[in-house]
Parts: sequence; structure tokens; C-alpha cells
Amino acid sequence: MYRTILLAYDGSRQGREALDQGAELASLCRARVYLLAVVAPELGVALAEAAAPSDLPEREYQEVRHLLTEAAETLQASGLPVETRLAVGNPAEEIGRTAREVGAELIVVGHREQTALARWWRGSTGASLLAHAPCSLLVAVSKEDDAGFTFQVRHRG
Repeated sequence: MYRTILLAYDGSRQGREALDQGAELASLCRARVYLLAVVAPELGVALAEAAAPSDLPEREYQEVRHLLTEAAETLQASGLPVETRLAVGNPAEEIGRTAREVGAELIVVGHREQTALARWWRGSTGASLLAHAPCSLLVAVSKEDDAGFTFQVRHRG
């Protein structure tokens, strides 16, 4: 069914749940896995860096690289062929770009509930991703009160 799956991972609880579900699907499909993490510079940090440069952006980059490496090792230990990618920029744009680049047939992301104000201020990566995804998109939605998962799948023809 899916030969190439792109797992977008941010180290969050929702990201780990999506990673687990994506890995299970990849295993069932015997798919090649691309694991992507995106460092998304915050506007406030960028402005502060312009005024008084520090090593904060490099530390953030290294922290995300470490999370990506740990996740890849876990997937490889379960027998999945994994290639990692680390990008800097807008998450939805980078996920879409990487999916096109690797020929992904499915993108798997986690869902993080946000308030209306947070969605307005930061935007919704999932909603933006719909405009950038060149393939099917699986959004793993976890319910804190429920042990199960609900999946929303959007197919692109």
C-alpha cells in the first residue's frame, strides 16, 4: 500500500504517539521511513538574536538533532529502514517539500490541540500542511482520557 512514509517528529507527546503509529503502519506495509524534524525559529527569538546574538539557535538545533537521532535508533531497533532529515523553517512547508523530495506516499503527523488564540497567533501546522502535502496525510489524534487513538486520513488523488 505505502512504500515510502514520511514521519514528522517534534519530540512532543503527540509526536511520539504519531511516531509509534506511523512506525507500526510502516512495518505492516514494509515501507521505507523518512524521519523528519523541523526547527521552527520563533519570531521573538529571531528578533532577540538580531539585537544580541547568543548560542540559543545552535543549542535548539542540536537538541532537535538529538531527539531525531534517538527516534531513528528506536525505529531501526524495531527493524525499520530509516533515513533522517533535519530542516529549518516553517514546519508545514518543510514537511511538504521533504515529502516531494523523497517521493512519500504518506505523511504522518501528530495533532496538538490549541486554543483559538494560539491557532491565530502561530497558525496550525496541520491545516497549513493540507496546502503543502503532495500525498496522503495521516493525523494521529490522541485523546488523553482514552487509551485508544483516532486517525484522520486525507487522501490526495
